[in-house]
Amino acid sequence: MTSYQKRLRRSVLAFVIFMSVLSCGLGITAASAYIKYQQTMRIDTPSANQLKAVTIVDEWYLILVNKWNPIPDGYKVTLTNLRNGQAVDERCYPDLQKMMDDCRAAGLSPLICSSYRSQAKQEKLYANRVKDFLAQGYPEEEAKKEAGKYLAIPGTSEHQLGLAVDIVDINKQALNSAQEKTEVQQWLMKNSWKYGFILRYPANKSDITGISYEPWHYRYVGREAAARIYEENICFEEYLQSMS
Repeated sequence: MTSYQKRLRRSVLAFVIFMSVLSCGLGITAASAYIKYQQTMRIDTPSANQLKAVTIVDEWYLILVNKWNPIPDGYKVTLTNLRNGQAVDERCYPDLQKMMDDCRAAGLSPLICSSYRSQAKQEKLYANRVKDFLAQGYPEEEAKKEAGKYLAIPGTSEHQLGLAVDIVDINKQALNSAQEKTEVQQWLMKNSWKYGFILRYPANKSDITGISYEPWHYRYVGREAAARIYEENICFEEYLQSMS
C-alpha cells in the first residue's frame, strides 16, 4: 500500500469515527455511515497526469528529471571518473562502487556501459535515434516521438545529472529486454535498493515515467527512498507524488 493510499484510509477511518459519535443519538451505526460515505464519495488513486506534476524536492538525489521536468537551469555536477572511462556524480560514487564490488563478490560480471552524458552527447544520441526511425519510413515528427520513447530528449535525461548508470552483464551487453534475464540484472533488481539505486524504468510504469522498459537503467535516489520504492513496487514519480 502506498503512502497516498494509507493517508486516504486514515481519512476514511477518521470520518467513520466522527459519524459514529455524531450519530449515536440518531440511531445510525458506524457501518451505515461508512456505506453512505462511500456512496457519496468516489475514491480514486492519482492519475498519470497528476503524477507528472509532483512536488520538486530539494535533496540533490531526489531531483526529478523526465519528459515533463527538464534539468534545472544552471545545474552543475562534480564528477568522479571510473576506471573504464565512465563518470558519475561524486556524491553517489561510494554507494555505486560498493554495489558493483558486492555484485562481483557474488561471482557476477557487471559492466557500466553508460553514465554521465553532456548535453552535446545526449543531442548526438537522440539525433541518431531519430535518424533510425526516419530510415524506417517514419515522418519527422513521428520519428522524434518514437525516439523519445527509448532515449530521453536532450535536457530531460537523468544521465545528464550524473546519477544514472546503465549496467549490463559483461557477457551479454545488448540493451534489450533479454537483459533482464541475465544473472547480473537479477541480482541488481533484488539488491540495488540496498545501495540507494532503483530500477528507474520498470515494465509496468511506462505511462508514468514516459520511457519504455529498461532493465539496465539504474538511478541513485538515496537509501531511504530506494527502500520504499522497492518495498511498495512503485516508480520514482509515484514516490515523489506520495510526498506532496
